Amino acid sequence: MDALQKLKFNLENDKEANYVMAEYVWIDGFGGLRSKTKVITGVTLPASIDDVKGRLPVWNFDGSSTGQAPGEDSEVCLKPRAVFRDPFRGGSNVMVMADCYTPGGEAIPTNTRAAAAAAFEKMPAEEPWFGIEQEYTLFKNGTPLGWPRSAARSMGPCVQLGYPGPQGPYYCSAGADVCFGRPISDDHMHACLYAGITISGTNAEVMPGQWEYQVGPCVGIDSGDHMWMSRYIMLRICEGHDVTVSWDPKPIPGDWNGAGCHTNYSTKSMREKDNAYETIMKPMLDNMAKKHMEHIALYGEGNDKRLTGAHETAPIDKFSYGVANRGASVRIPNETAKNGKGYFEDRRPASNIDPYVVTAKIFDTTVLDLNGEEWEGVFRGPTTSQQHRPVRGDSEDFRYYRAGFEWEGGWQGWLRAQVVGL
Repeated sequence: MDALQKLKFNLENDKEANYVMAEYVWIDGFGGLRSKTKVITGVTLPASIDDVKGRLPVWNFDGSSTGQAPGEDSEVCLKPRAVFRDPFRGGSNVMVMADCYTPGGEAIPTNTRAAAAAAFEKMPAEEPWFGIEQEYTLFKNGTPLGWPRSAARSMGPCVQLGYPGPQGPYYCSAGADVCFGRPISDDHMHACLYAGITISGTNAEVMPGQWEYQVGPCVGIDSGDHMWMSRYIMLRICEGHDVTVSWDPKPIPGDWNGAGCHTNYSTKSMREKDNAYETIMKPMLDNMAKKHMEHIALYGEGNDKRLTGAHETAPIDKFSYGVANRGASVRIPNETAKNGKGYFEDRRPASNIDPYVVTAKIFDTTVLDLNGEEWEGVFRGPTTSQQHRPVRGDSEDFRYYRAGFEWEGGWQGWLRAQVVGL
C-alpha cells in the first residue's frame, strides 16, 4: 500500500475526526466562480446540514485578486446563503454558496444575489417556480468533444476534415460515433443529486459535444443558488476529466445550434387559477413584449449570435409567443393552452446568463411591475465575453444598471451595437 492509498484508508476509517470542511463558493468580478476551504473544528460527526449551517461564519477573501476590490482596501466578506452536501469530499463536508459584501455590510456591485432576493421578497405569496435548462459545450484541447482534429474517420458521421457530419444524429443520441461526453454528463448529474441540487434531467444536445441539464422546479432565489452551484460542480467534474466546459451561447459559428438557458416559469396564480392563460399569462406576456429589449440586455453576452431566427430561436429584436412554437421568444406548452393554466418557457436567455438576474427580471416584469411594486435592484451590465466563463469583463469597465434603467457607463450605446451590429 503506497502513501496515497494509506492516506485514503486512514481518512475513510478515521473515528477521531471532529471537523468538517466547508467549500465556500462565490461569483467573482468577471462572472466566473471561485472557492476556498474553511475547516470547522469541534463538530460531532456525523453532522447534518443543519448542524453545520449553524457553525458557518462570515468569511473573507482578497477581492483585489478577483476583480472585486482595490488593492488598498481589498477585503470582501462572504456571507453563507445556501448549503449543499459536498459530493467530492463526502461525509459531513459541505459546499456553501455565498455572496459578497463590503466589511460595512453593503452588497458589492457584483453581488447580483442581493438584488434578486429583494425582488422575490416583495411578493412571496406568488411562489415563483423556475426550471432552467442549462446548455453547455465540452472542449478538449480547444476542440469540441468528439470533433475530428485533423482527418476524417473511417466510421461515423464525419464528412469534412475537421468537422463532424451535419446536425441530426446527435440529439439524445447513443453510440460512440454520435454521443460525446456522456461520462461527464452522468458524473455531473450524480454529483448534483448527492449535493442536494434540484437537478431534474439531462440529455445530449443538437450540436455534437453539446449537452444540457435541467435544474428545477426551484422557488424564487433558490433557482439562482442551485444553478450557480450546479455550474461549480460541472467545473469540478470537468477538472477530473481534463476537459473544459464552455457556457458560450455560440461556441462554433456557422450552421450549428447555439447554447441557451431556456427558463420555464410559473407563479401560484398561473398554476392554480382557472382561465389563467387568458387573464393572467397574456397580460404578463404583453408586458414582456413591452420590456423585450430590457430583458435582452440582461439575457447573456453574445446572444445576438444565437438569437438569429434560425436554429430554434426567435430574432433578437422581435418578441413573439406561441403554443408549442420553439421558434418564438416564449413557448406556451400545449398542456398550458389546453388547461388554461400552467407555465411558459422563455427561450431567449443565453447559456451564459446570471440566473439571479434573469429570474428576478422575469418576476419583476410579470408580477411586481403589473402590481405597482417598485424594485430598487442593481445589477451588473455586460462587459466582454470569455469562452469558459458565464460573463467576463475588465475590472475597470464594469457597467451596472438600476431599476428604471438609469444607465451608467454608456450602456445604451453598447446595447445598440449588440442589437443592430454596429
